[in-house]
Amino acid sequence: MKAEAMLFGGVALFFGGCAALYGMWAQEDAGTVVLVVAFGMAALVAFFCLIQYRRRGARAQDRTDAEVADGAGPVAFFPDESPWPIVTALGFAVTATGVVFGLWLFLIGLGVLVRGVFGLVFQYGRR
Repeated sequence: MKAEAMLFGGVALFFGGCAALYGMWAQEDAGTVVLVVAFGMAALVAFFCLIQYRRRGARAQDRTDAEVADGAGPVAFFPDESPWPIVTALGFAVTATGVVFGLWLFLIGLGVLVRGVFGLVFQYGRR
């Protein structure tokens, strides 16, 4: 994660410098705020990557003498077919449509959305 932390740190410095220069020269609030937000997002990702690097140490991708097999980890669990992503997407679509057409449709969509999310979260709870 060290390379990623340096990369996003550089991006954050770039956006921070652009925000400072743009704020001084343009005297325009919206663009300055957008650049400051971009700086904050890049700095957050850089901070996260740096903390992960300090906690876990160097990965195989960070070492120059590593082999491809060093980066292979255990094979994770791959779920079977699940209807819950479709239910969740349908619930979100109906909820968003309910914002336009009325509270009754919004509440129906919200109920379907909540059921879909709970289905996704707890489908392998007994595993």
